[in-house]
Amino acid sequence: MIKKNFLRLVTCILLVIIFICTGANDCAARKKVVKEKILYIPHDSRPIVNRETVEILEKAGVQVVTPPEELLGNRENTGDPDLLWDWLNKNTKKDITAAVISSDSLLYGSLVGSRKHQFDGDEILARADLFAEFRKKHKKLPLYVFGSIMRTPRSGLASGYEEPDYYRYYGTNIFRLTELMDKQEMEGLTSREVKEFNFLQQLIPTKAIEDWMGRREKNFAANKKLIDHARAKTFDYLLLGRDDNAPYSQTHNEGRKLAEYGKNLGGKYLTTAGIDEFGLVLLTRAINERAKNSQKIFVKYNWGRGGQTIPSYSDEPIDDSIKAAIGAAGATVTEEEISADFVLLVNTNPDGATFEADKPGNVDTAREGTKFFADIVQDYVSAGQKVIVADVAFSNGSDNALMEQLHRRGLLFKLRAYSGWNTATNSAGFALSTGLLTSRMKENSVDELLLRRYLDDWAYQANIRQIVAGQLSWLNGDGRYAALDDKYNFAAENCELLLESFAKRNLPNFTGNDNIKIRFPWNRMFEAEISF
Repeated sequence: MIKKNFLRLVTCILLVIIFICTGANDCAARKKVVKEKILYIPHDSRPIVNRETVEILEKAGVQVVTPPEELLGNRENTGDPDLLWDWLNKNTKKDITAAVISSDSLLYGSLVGSRKHQFDGDEILARADLFAEFRKKHKKLPLYVFGSIMRTPRSGLASGYEEPDYYRYYGTNIFRLTELMDKQEMEGLTSREVKEFNFLQQLIPTKAIEDWMGRREKNFAANKKLIDHARAKTFDYLLLGRDDNAPYSQTHNEGRKLAEYGKNLGGKYLTTAGIDEFGLVLLTRAINERAKNSQKIFVKYNWGRGGQTIPSYSDEPIDDSIKAAIGAAGATVTEEEISADFVLLVNTNPDGATFEADKPGNVDTAREGTKFFADIVQDYVSAGQKVIVADVAFSNGSDNALMEQLHRRGLLFKLRAYSGWNTATNSAGFALSTGLLTSRMKENSVDELLLRRYLDDWAYQANIRQIVAGQLSWLNGDGRYAALDDKYNFAAENCELLLESFAKRNLPNFTGNDNIKIRFPWNRMFEAEISF
């Protein structure tokens, strides 16, 4: 009896010791765990790259530290890079687990600032070297940087008046001149094109072309400097985007030369088409690398040209851009759809054409390929796959015919992510990154992000924006699509009414319908911030 009691006593003592040690170890482990807290500097204040990107991270359980909105550039105020450097240095504290930074903001003040600034080349390069000083102060902080290779809009109208004033008048000619310059380097010009080239040189004022090319030279030199820093391991990853461009253009010309300049950097540097999605792409990479995670993505296109489609505003096939985005986000492409973590379905037109969502052809009647693609979505959803849809058949808004099919089939809220808000590369990269992060979210958070895209990309951009823009001419006073001014309140109120009506018809179970509010942070109708 004494022996049994003694054994029980020894057993109890051992269990207490094990419990104490285990508890101590658990406490120590909890103390060592650092909650993810990422410092993020976007390239301007637009909702999609700022608040909406942050919202996605927060729903994924990540705390994000961003500069006050007044420090971020917009259309009127192109930003102050020195103030942003000061903010960065003051806010990079020990609890920050990664930093994702726009080089455009820290070199020029913002993305628009990169096109319109008055800084000299030496000043810009000196700011680029500040990244090396930042690295010395924060040696172990994962640092991800994204920037732009200056765009080449096809016209002054296409530029949204975000270039120097002369581009309004000579933008079309400047684009064509650089298109011919790029083609001449790559394959030569016909005799007719040589004559056109000579004529354009005479037509465009020397002062205008010298200023525009001079700005590009500064941007090109700054991007080379950033690549040098990537080579010196200042950055954990550098992503340079070829902003709005074309297969032959000055942007394409500079992009291929910068790709060559950084070709030996392995997996730490990439240039690809796009820019506005890059913040979210690199935020996703930061999260994946910290978690030592690399999701497998199976990519499938609509029938026809599919991945070989070269979309508007791009200089490469969409498949190249998507594979680049997958790699930049820290994921991998797989050919095995059964073992894929996500299936990325890309809505392309069978003939490879891309259109603008605000044109009359974007109706809800099924086109060639619409039902086929909707069938693909339905099949993968029914098979239990996690489906992401990149809607790139139209730029700057959803494909109404596809959305009608998804709505009828009850598929809208069975996706993991959707996007169709801007260029094909913007939409695809944004949808992909959002989808990857949904694995960390609750289902209601996934639905809220889908709802935001449906209200913005489908309801507003593909439909309501055009209706209200056409009504602006009814009113007296100053104000138009590109600068609302006196007509701002009229546009906001009418858009809210139409959004409520749209939601009641198409999204009745996912919004209160009468709580939708809208504002135009850049005083124009091109983008809107919708709350619900």
